[in-house]
Amino acid sequence: MKTELHLPSDLRFLSVAEEWLFSTLKVSLGDEVDWTRQTGRLRLALVEAYSNVVRHAHREQPNIPIILKLELRDRELSLEIWDQGQGYNPSGYEVPSPQDKQEHGYGWLILNRLMDRVEYRLHVDGSNCLKLETNLPRL
Repeated sequence: MKTELHLPSDLRFLSVAEEWLFSTLKVSLGDEVDWTRQTGRLRLALVEAYSNVVRHAHREQPNIPIILKLELRDRELSLEIWDQGQGYNPSGYEVPSPQDKQEHGYGWLILNRLMDRVEYRLHVDGSNCLKLETNLPRL
């Protein structure tokens, strides 16, 4: 199953993205997944990725769309978040030290802890793609 959603770069549309993601997954997988366990981690990953595009990639320009692409093969979920910003180089990422009491810079760490695989591709046909993959275990 594949589907996609185009939304404005506006945090007010985050709830639309969440509803689309979870409605699609629940229609496709039904009661085969423990949604109480999976919803929290998937929601946090989506919120982190979507809000980073709005705040950093598109710098609060709502007229630039965010494209979400969802693919589900059996229990293998793949979510791509496409933006048109300058891009981000994850190879230079350093995990923040708790002693520094840093307020920002935890997103890449969070995504990598929540998901099984995280991939970021710069400048693919003029856009950037953050790909989040995970397996949704059976009940």
